[in-house]
Amino acid sequence: MEILRSSSIFIILLVFVPALIQTKADSVYCSNPRSRCYGKYIECPYECPSTSYGNYKAKVCHVNCDSPVCKSYCKHRKPDCNGPGSACYDPRFIGGDGIVFYFHGKSNEHFSLVSDTNLQINGRFIGHRPAGRTRDFTWIQALGILFNSHSFSLEAIKAATWNDEVDHLKFSYSGEDLIVPEGALSSWYSPEKDVKVERVANKNSVIVTLKDSAEIMVNVVPVTKEDDKIHNYKVPSDDCFAHLEVQFRFFALSPKVDGVLGRTYQPDFQNPAKPGVAMPVVGGEDKYKTTQLLSANCLTCLYSPENSSNQEMTSVTEYLPLDCTSGASAGYGIVCKK
Repeated sequence: MEILRSSSIFIILLVFVPALIQTKADSVYCSNPRSRCYGKYIECPYECPSTSYGNYKAKVCHVNCDSPVCKSYCKHRKPDCNGPGSACYDPRFIGGDGIVFYFHGKSNEHFSLVSDTNLQINGRFIGHRPAGRTRDFTWIQALGILFNSHSFSLEAIKAATWNDEVDHLKFSYSGEDLIVPEGALSSWYSPEKDVKVERVANKNSVIVTLKDSAEIMVNVVPVTKEDDKIHNYKVPSDDCFAHLEVQFRFFALSPKVDGVLGRTYQPDFQNPAKPGVAMPVVGGEDKYKTTQLLSANCLTCLYSPENSSNQEMTSVTEYLPLDCTSGASAGYGIVCKK
């Protein structure tokens, strides 16, 4: 009888041990000497022990190795339009300094959102001007990126009416159309592995990772009938103005970084947005306008690939979230362990 009881206990242990092993959280070693958490192991929360899930609605583990508190946290893998580095709506920006401002630009023109010596991110604005208005209603329809002497773009495809079952994203890399298969967690890598596009949902939601430079979370959404009614956009019947909701996370920015959003990451930046104003509008269209989506010829543009190796680092830089999906090291100054 005693032997039988011992055997039962042993069998139960065998059943539960694998389960414990599977639920063990990832831990992260911050290996970049420039990070504030250099040399420390950071364990992911048990509420979100992994960096990726098949369920796109689940939160995943994020680790900021540049944070002074050196802690992990759980985060959805879609843009947070109320968080720093976001660009959503008509379009409303939240700078690296946490201050909300609006930059309307002009319909069917391109503007420098972020410009640094080794990175250029432009936005194409779409919109319209109802009768009686003095300016365009605008939304960000596309992003154009110059990085490591290559170009990458993603854009929301025009549609008369919105359909959740249709993918409204279009991609290109170095001038060629790019197909990223539909389906959550489907991924594409550039030949040099310095650009990664990962679908977060089956359609209309991706994360673009620029190695050692930035992470860009993107949703495609329409102007809804409710939005139209609230803001009196007077959207025409033949266009739902499909546009992008975007949130950027940067690291390795220089102190001279510029652009509509990029300048808010300068260490000594003084935001011109007036405090206490419900919709503080910031101008400067003439300084940030570029001739094309994939050009860096604005008055304040800094992009210069040949000088990128000499880029000066800044203490306000953000580090990318933990990504263990590429093996033991994702190349961002972290080492992942189970």
